[in-house]
Amino acid sequence: MSSQKKQQKLQINPDQLKQLIEASLFVLGKTVSIKNLKETVLITFSVTRVKIKAAIEELQQDYQGRGVELVSVAGGYRFQTIEALSPYLQPLWQEKAPKYSRATLETLAVIAYRQPVTRGDIEFVRGVAVSSQTIKSLTDRQWIKTVGHKEVPGRPALYATTTDFLAYFGLERLADLPPLTDTESLETLFSNVNSSSDSNEETGSTDTLNTEESTNE
Repeated sequence: MSSQKKQQKLQINPDQLKQLIEASLFVLGKTVSIKNLKETVLITFSVTRVKIKAAIEELQQDYQGRGVELVSVAGGYRFQTIEALSPYLQPLWQEKAPKYSRATLETLAVIAYRQPVTRGDIEFVRGVAVSSQTIKSLTDRQWIKTVGHKEVPGRPALYATTTDFLAYFGLERLADLPPLTDTESLETLFSNVNSSSDSNEETGSTDTLNTEESTNE
């Protein structure tokens, strides 16, 4: 009898569900999936994935026309400021934003479009050596990760992008990446990343992403 009581789920009405989801997304400040919500803050409640999704969709409607929007990215949901306000909000985060060199962004682009790739693959596409610091910077930022090793002599690590990469760049899936031939869209994609020279990273990179080489196997 006691075990049955422990397994009983609490009821929650639609308004309370919306409030709890809204508060959870604000507190976490990152992309959260329906599965994660159901298994954490909503674990004690009798609520289905369908009801959770419906509550999220209502929240999205509630925030239309506001300075903050609820968006779907990387298989989950998060609150973010609307794009139109970015120029005015820039001073608030300008000083603490990490800076990445063109070399780092080119390396990230190669990994994103050709993953999984080895460091040697990246060097072949870019035409210059890729430093350990570049790989470390992207790994520390949790934009890339090691997903295995290539079955060749030395078994070099294979790199691929992460869900954090998708979330940061506002992508739902890798298929949402702009075509490599669309240089303008590529520049827009990376425009919210501070780009600067770094003495710890390799030199000799080009001024634009090497899209022509990236499309050729």
